[in-house]
Amino acid sequence: MNISEAAARAELPPKTIRYYEEIGLVKPARRRANGYRDYSERDIHTLCFVARARGLGFPVEECRALVALYGDTTRKSGDVKDIALRRIAEIDGKIRELESIRATLHELAVKCHGDDRPDCPILNEFADGPEA
Repeated sequence: MNISEAAARAELPPKTIRYYEEIGLVKPARRRANGYRDYSERDIHTLCFVARARGLGFPVEECRALVALYGDTTRKSGDVKDIALRRIAEIDGKIRELESIRATLHELAVKCHGDDRPDCPILNEFADGPEA
């Protein structure tokens, strides 16, 4: 199947598929005599695998490791679990960071009168940094 069909099946833009091939995340599709890419069912399966991993926030290098582990019949499931646990720890860190940002913004919004006066603690915070 051509790249448009493969893209539709994998729910990825053709440009993303080309990029994944270019960086070696997935093997380039074989070429037809006319030079067009020709994707197999296995190629589609790999593209879907990568799309799901990327959708869960795994960076390209971790996707590369996951694809390699998937293809390794002698793999240890512990290696896969380690990658997943690292990703969870990163997500937890981002959640803490977002909660802190939310708390700061909420505190500033509470301090703001939200009326017709020009004085605004939110803008003052952005301009001057935290009040002492």
